[in-house]
Amino acid sequence: MSKPAVLIIVENLPVPLDRRVWQESCALRDAGYEVVVICPQMRGYTQAEEKAEGIQIYRHWISGEAGGFIGFFREYATALWGETRLAWRAWRRHRFKIIHLCNPPDLLFLVAWPFKLFGVRVIYDVHDLWPEMFEAKFGKPGLFYWAVRLTERLTYACADVVLATNESVRAVALQRGKKPAEKVFVVRTAPNIPNTELPPDPTLKKGKKFLVGYVGVMGNADGVNYILDAAAHLLHQLGRNDVHFLLMGTGPEFERLLKRREGLGLESCVDMPGRVSDEFLFTALRTMDVGVSSDPKNSYNDHCTMNKVLEYMAFAKPQVMFDLKEGRASAAEAAIYVTDNSAEKLAESIGRLLDDPPGRERMGRLAAERIRTQLNWEGSVGRMLGAYQVAVQSPVQRKGAEFH
Repeated sequence: MSKPAVLIIVENLPVPLDRRVWQESCALRDAGYEVVVICPQMRGYTQAEEKAEGIQIYRHWISGEAGGFIGFFREYATALWGETRLAWRAWRRHRFKIIHLCNPPDLLFLVAWPFKLFGVRVIYDVHDLWPEMFEAKFGKPGLFYWAVRLTERLTYACADVVLATNESVRAVALQRGKKPAEKVFVVRTAPNIPNTELPPDPTLKKGKKFLVGYVGVMGNADGVNYILDAAAHLLHQLGRNDVHFLLMGTGPEFERLLKRREGLGLESCVDMPGRVSDEFLFTALRTMDVGVSSDPKNSYNDHCTMNKVLEYMAFAKPQVMFDLKEGRASAAEAAIYVTDNSAEKLAESIGRLLDDPPGRERMGRLAAERIRTQLNWEGSVGRMLGAYQVAVQSPVQRKGAEFH
């Protein structure tokens, strides 16, 4: 018997750019599901409809990335309209049996709930804890924070099964979401590893001995300002003229960070090329001596498994990061942890690691081993497919399974 159609909805990134969603889509396709994805038109992916690698993609217009309360309202209102319109189009064409919601935000239950009247099952894929993300962006909780908590609760209530990116998120699903343990599955994000071996490119070091790299989003919660301040401290206070920085990625704060780089006098020792191709990214990861994860210590980041952490590990690179719970759970002894949100301490840790070649080699080896044996995507695929099996079971089937 053929497997049913699945509708995946993701709001904050397009596919195939969103690696987790694309990995999930491809794994479901390979398992025999018909996969349909709704996502925004952004980051260069503007085609309204396309079929890529056997996966049907519908994209909707969305206003610019949110930078405040008004921006959030505008972004989410336009997204919900586009998602709702395309979900009904997908229903007419594909008659999906499962809706897979990828947050943030926790508003997608508004799109999914009407389809439950037709027997459609809902899977809630918790990429981020939205209340913690909201607090990290806007500070002290208030009325809007509690509205966000309510939408999270309603999303859990709508969901038949929950996917969590790590054990910290799973604990929230059990406690705050009040979901039974047998309905919550940990499906870890895994790094994107190239099929071909790309050699390092020494020219990226711009004549310096060391290259320190960053890859990721550049928003107000990502802490890239700490890296710029750390670079300034290394150069101006510690007199390190042997280090070059390469910060790859873009986001709402990119232009402001460029101005900060200029204000700190770092144009000659910090490259910020914006969004880069996979080939450039993989070459840079091969070349860099140390990776940096600058997400500051807070409740939101403590619960996050950062893609950049896994990417450094996949390329056997030691890294420096602030001491985050899930960051430590991923990297273990393959990183140096900075206890305070301090650019000076970040700089000192980077310098100390650069001056320890045996330590860098050991940490890189441990990182690659953890990716290969514990944090690979293959293990996550099995858990995700198990979650789908639970989701599609009828109540009678689930009760029968409990007696066997």
